[in-house]
Amino acid sequence: MKNIVISFIIFFSSYGLTQPQFSSMASMPGTFSRFGFGARGIGMGNAMSSITEGNLVSYYNPALSVFQEGNSFQAGYSFLSIDRSLNFFNFTRKFDFYSKKDTSADRKPKTTAGVSAGIINAGVRNIDGRDNNGLPTGELSTSENQFFIALANRFSEKLAIGITAKFYYYSLYTDVSSTSLGIDIGAIYRVNESFNVSLMVSDINSKYEWDTGPIYGLEGVNSIDKFPLLKKIGVSYRNKDLGLLGALEFENSNAETNILRAGVEYNIYEQFFIRGGIDQFNLSNTDWPIKPSLGLTFFKTFNSFVVGVDYAFVVEQYSSSDRHIVGVNFNF
Repeated sequence: MKNIVISFIIFFSSYGLTQPQFSSMASMPGTFSRFGFGARGIGMGNAMSSITEGNLVSYYNPALSVFQEGNSFQAGYSFLSIDRSLNFFNFTRKFDFYSKKDTSADRKPKTTAGVSAGIINAGVRNIDGRDNNGLPTGELSTSENQFFIALANRFSEKLAIGITAKFYYYSLYTDVSSTSLGIDIGAIYRVNESFNVSLMVSDINSKYEWDTGPIYGLEGVNSIDKFPLLKKIGVSYRNKDLGLLGALEFENSNAETNILRAGVEYNIYEQFFIRGGIDQFNLSNTDWPIKPSLGLTFFKTFNSFVVGVDYAFVVEQYSSSDRHIVGVNFNF
């Protein structure tokens, strides 16, 4: 009987019941900054680098801000398991510049610039602190933050290019923290009224430098943890008559990942939208957990002021509960 049980276990282990094999990306820093930004983007599987409609944020592509209609302010909060937190804030607007010689009523901007600034805040609280003898020392918490500002310019009706400066601050423990400055560069090319193509490189030079000397004294060490360098290409399609918006994105990293993302948004009626997406489909590793998502948005107009409420649901494997993201956005 014992031999039968052992044979049964070995048989099923050979069909994927063994421990999943993840790539080095899972252990690289900056994970919180790769979750996505806000309920709309996360609800569409984060396939947002080429989408130029709706409320936009340079997190997905530094060039996006030149396509923002009106001033957009967004704030979001995530309900996560294991005492984690994830919050978002962003402001985006564009600036139109006209030729002084062109005074016609239907004149078009000579050039368009845009700015987008925001914050991503993440952390873990209620960590049970213990000393070397296992005795309680009190609760601990961590805080990880990204502050970003992007500038973009629309060089023609078809081409826009932008750059983002990102400042990271990670408070890991008492007297142990790290800062970093990273760069994103992105471009969008409008093929026609329906199709867009995007290119982006993210987290150039981003890294954490650690010094544990304040805790361990002479036994402390200095170390550097580099963020993965991400290279993305995206394409989006918009059918205005049907109220349909779709996007596909491919991301390659120096951590040997090849991620595919896809998202769809449908305008059911007036100012109500539903969406769905798939994130983290790793073509290089079938053990990598895929993140399906669903979401919705409802807008209400008050004269020239528009208020929106967003929600997104994301499946999170290896966790006691899934992700829920809620947000509000204001356009004025």
